[in-house]
Amino acid sequence: MTVGTSLLGQLLLKARLITEEQLNEAVRIQKLEGKRLGSVLLKLGYINEESLITFLSRQYNAPAINLTDHKIDTNLLKLVPYETAKKFQLIPISKDGAALRIAVVDPSNNFAIDEVRFLTGMKISVHVAAESAIMDSIEKYYPRRDTAKASAGAAPKGKPVESMELDDMNKIIGSALDELTVVEEKEDKDAPREMDAPIVKLVNGILMNAINTRASDIHIEPAETLLRVRYRVDGVLQPVLKLPVKMKNALTSRIKIMSHLDISERRLPQDGRIKLKFGEDREIDFRVSTLPTLWGEKIVMRLLDKSNLQLDLTRLGFDEKPLQDFLDAIEKPYGMILVTGPTGSGKTTTLYSALSQLNKPGVNIMTAEDPVEYNFFGINQVQIKDDIGLNFASALRSFLRQDPDVIMVGEIRDFETGEIAVKAALTGHLVLSTLHTNDAPSTVTRLINMGIEPLIVSASVVLVIAQRLARKICPKCKEEQKISEAALRKAGLAPERISGASCSIGLGCPECNNTGYKGRVALYEVMPVKDELKELILQGASSAELKKEAIRLGMATLRQSGLKKVLEGVTSMEEVLRVTFED
Repeated sequence: MTVGTSLLGQLLLKARLITEEQLNEAVRIQKLEGKRLGSVLLKLGYINEESLITFLSRQYNAPAINLTDHKIDTNLLKLVPYETAKKFQLIPISKDGAALRIAVVDPSNNFAIDEVRFLTGMKISVHVAAESAIMDSIEKYYPRRDTAKASAGAAPKGKPVESMELDDMNKIIGSALDELTVVEEKEDKDAPREMDAPIVKLVNGILMNAINTRASDIHIEPAETLLRVRYRVDGVLQPVLKLPVKMKNALTSRIKIMSHLDISERRLPQDGRIKLKFGEDREIDFRVSTLPTLWGEKIVMRLLDKSNLQLDLTRLGFDEKPLQDFLDAIEKPYGMILVTGPTGSGKTTTLYSALSQLNKPGVNIMTAEDPVEYNFFGINQVQIKDDIGLNFASALRSFLRQDPDVIMVGEIRDFETGEIAVKAALTGHLVLSTLHTNDAPSTVTRLINMGIEPLIVSASVVLVIAQRLARKICPKCKEEQKISEAALRKAGLAPERISGASCSIGLGCPECNNTGYKGRVALYEVMPVKDELKELILQGASSAELKKEAIRLGMATLRQSGLKKVLEGVTSMEEVLRVTFED
């Protein structure tokens, strides 16, 4: 039993309102049912509600209030979330300047009172009321809200991201936090004293809100006078929260403890991971990176939610012909498939989708990743650790002694890794990897510039994919819009498709936070390395020459892929021009 509960029992016994036998019986039932001691005593009839309220009011110098005769201002309910009110059996009843009056069942529960003080930032005045009256008032005045439990184990519905001050975020923190559990949290005896419940709640609230708003990254950035929190939603950073700079050290230490990092090291970058349990059977990973800056450590957390990972190749955004080219390539017994694009363009998702297609009982798949973002049953995944000499090249050498059928290399960064990868592709292995180039044809010239012979490149590479992510128009506020023929022509739309072409835009609504966009779709440039291209590679052709020939052979460029999505009403012309180059 809690300290507060034990104290209540002893006080009631001392006041001779109950006997020792009654207290022992109530404590025994309390342990079995997990209820408050006061509730158990009332249920057993050992004390009546009026006597208990009078006693608590006198003992804790908290006025008693009859909620049946009291009308509650519903605006006050915005200060204390429904989940917090129900959990702690309390309700706000009135406001006087910077002071908030609340009715509680148990005035000895200092944790509950501190929770409300932290959520509201106000001075709290406590009144005692009957448990039945408080619970009836909660159900009467609060709107029905069972969303926290209903969404457990399912992808949370997206909510608009808004720029918030601390008080606004405080209202969110109390919502659904009981659904959030840190898995295998590391205890640290050197944790600072300010690591109290409010800081824990604040960090949990930031993480929870990121999940609910479909953010892909959380940025916590210290400045001279404040601590800024931003979320990346649909590829665009949006400001969310401004915190007092004095909270910097406590917030950073809390995140470091959760991600198993050294809280005493503030001079060097560190990398870690947080695993959260959301609901009954859903786990979400946060990949954490810290970086010392002028005003303190900046923290970036990448959200890795396997339940939101789209592994169906037919739903990634491929058009029919490029999809068939890709499927044909991954069914080949050997060769190299390369996916290229900037950081955050969805390359890993494309590779995982291909591996998911290939993951069968008769296939030995091995991957070398930095970092391993998602774990998959049936796939042997290796985490690269450069500090101990386990790099991509050394992992690849070891793979070739493990009888693999399919090999995935997270990234070809240097000649050594590239050379081993192409040789593996030539000796009976299907190799998938990524590079950082602007388009598919320049990927070939990049390999050659690394020092790999054109003959080996032409013989090993079977397909190259370049990709980008474009924001999708919000379906709630989507509206068709006529665009001038001159603008379509300038964007690169084929002349025969210009006549009568229409586009769509998002007007902006609460569902998409007035951005006009919600979600993202991939744009693909798929280049099968056919015989004509192999010949050009052997002749040392430039990337421009390779691109011209690939288009002649039927390759749709990134811009053309984007324009097709524009005509289909999936994304806007503005978005395609933002993420693709002119052909």
